[in-house]
Amino acid sequence: MSDITTVEVKLKSRKDSLQKYIDSPEKQRQLYQKTLIIVVLSQIFGGAGLAAGVTVGALLAQEMLGTNSYAGIPAALITLGSAVAALLVGRLSQRFGRRAGLTTGFFAGGIGAIGVVISAVANSLPLLFVSLLIYGAGTATNLQARYAGTDLAKSTQRARAISIAMVSTTFGAVAGPNLVDVMGRFASSFGIPTLAGPFILAAAAYILAGLVLLALLYPDPFVVSKAIAEAQKASQNNVTETNIKPAAFNNRGIIVGATVMVLTQIVMIAIMTMTPVHMKDHGHGLREVGLVIGIHIAAMYLPSLVTGILVDKFGRTIMSYASGITLLLAGIFAAWAPPDSMVLLIVALALLGLGWNFGLISGTAQIIDATPPDIRAKTQGTVDVLVALAGASGGALSGMVVAHANFTILSLAGGFSSLLLIPVVIWAHSNQRKDEIIERQL
Repeated sequence: MSDITTVEVKLKSRKDSLQKYIDSPEKQRQLYQKTLIIVVLSQIFGGAGLAAGVTVGALLAQEMLGTNSYAGIPAALITLGSAVAALLVGRLSQRFGRRAGLTTGFFAGGIGAIGVVISAVANSLPLLFVSLLIYGAGTATNLQARYAGTDLAKSTQRARAISIAMVSTTFGAVAGPNLVDVMGRFASSFGIPTLAGPFILAAAAYILAGLVLLALLYPDPFVVSKAIAEAQKASQNNVTETNIKPAAFNNRGIIVGATVMVLTQIVMIAIMTMTPVHMKDHGHGLREVGLVIGIHIAAMYLPSLVTGILVDKFGRTIMSYASGITLLLAGIFAAWAPPDSMVLLIVALALLGLGWNFGLISGTAQIIDATPPDIRAKTQGTVDVLVALAGASGGALSGMVVAHANFTILSLAGGFSSLLLIPVVIWAHSNQRKDEIIERQL
């Protein structure tokens, strides 16, 4: 058989495979459920991978640099790396499907974590900075995976699909910080610096997440969703609701969704990054830091199932408002909490995680609502670039603010900044109502 014939046979087989899903809503539903299970499994590992940078990244930089002024650099590098990765993962997913994009991203994150361990052993700052950039790919991929569950979701299921992917991250993300002490002792037994220990766990977790997706995410939900949308467009069938509801491009919806996610990311990253440094400076050990950050990450992901239901039921706008108000309360609690009060620090960081959760899910749902499948993955990747760059800015500036002012000023500034998303949402909502009135008049 010639090479041309072989290619033709493969293309026909692929087309026939997709046609089964195009013709059968039941098969679409089954693939949707299968995809959610696979995403959940990969996110458990992915959550464990991202916890290392959150918990000890700033402490590792503080130890190697010998100053607090640049303790925010690791968070900035991780989020900057995640910005580049978000763009690449989005483009790969748009062209080849979620399986290719997400697998590549998680493998890159694992390689970056290995580089961090090597840099700590060699005491090499340049290698540390490069490795943290690459490690950021895991963070971006962990967030991008939330979109995979929505590819075949109905419009009324999208926020819940996002929330299922996010809540599964909780298991690994909460376990990670609480294993800081254990992994530190494990690393020390091999002559590796204690603070590099969590990155050993991160490397294994990210690589396992990538292997799960590589082995199991087939057929690719994004490829199937594009085929369904193309078939609907070709047949010019005005069906109002199927397992995947076609969406029209809505520039205003993208702007609002992106703004909500960007602002919540800046506030969350800025306060979270400097909390371990703030605690260590006031006598808290790694175990206490791990507990506070573990609860913070739990609040980022664990409420997702409830948040998804609320976003689908009460709307994206209401939950965006809730995000701003919750982040304000987090900033106030963090600013006023006595440094030796574990209870108030836990409350502040829990509220910080919850406010971020509200913002990410409501903002993500708005992005999905506003984009058709033929540009969805690429747009999602581009928006996540903005979110990551915002986080990089928050992480870099947070250390400088604390060094030249204090943690209280940082917390208050972050809390009140979150309120900026409210007028943006009001603007979009009012303009949307005007458009609807004009459409009815026409």
